[in-house]
Amino acid sequence: MYVVIMGCGRVGASLAAGLERLGHEVAVIDRDPQSFRRLGPEFRGRQVVGEGYHRDVLTGAGIEKADAFTAVSSGDNSNIIAARVARETFGIERVVARIYDPKRAAVYERLGIPTVATVPWSTDRLLRMLLPDGVASAWREPSGTVAVLPLPVHEDWIGHPIRELEEATGARVAFIVRFGTGVLPRADTAVQAEDTVYVAAVSGTVSDVTAAAAAPPQEG
Repeated sequence: MYVVIMGCGRVGASLAAGLERLGHEVAVIDRDPQSFRRLGPEFRGRQVVGEGYHRDVLTGAGIEKADAFTAVSSGDNSNIIAARVARETFGIERVVARIYDPKRAAVYERLGIPTVATVPWSTDRLLRMLLPDGVASAWREPSGTVAVLPLPVHEDWIGHPIRELEEATGARVAFIVRFGTGVLPRADTAVQAEDTVYVAAVSGTVSDVTAAAAAPPQEG
């Protein structure tokens, strides 16, 4: 593949190095020529100075032959503009933009531009490292806002309906694995012994959801 990267900060430089190790061709764009020092002397790809959302800069980076484009500069606006130019002007199908603001990330996801929302993604990764085994997220949607995770529940939840567990945790029960088979529960489906309950929760709330499920249900 031929990949164009906008932004030669730590992420962009690391991504470029990783792609080259995998045998791909890479071009890196950055407005600061000093930033290319991060690439190291082994980097064999193209280095282009300029704003990555300008057509002539993208053309100089070989965007017309590119298979993929990613914008990982420090500016949300620059990243999303560059991503849209790559997608809409040059017809690049594989386009990803790094976005710091999760609200913006959700908007651009709806516009069909995959994003990596840095704050929710980092929060989720930290939670996965800090929390006990068994509560790491199994899946996360592209913006990083919602995670699906297996949720250990207190034994006193057995016999209680899913509806009560959702009310107590503030999360949505996505499905249950019961005797090795996935089950889509209804609100009145009761939790059974040996169930593995998977919930959808907003990133950043996983610790609260886990704590609520680990506590016995409140009567009344």
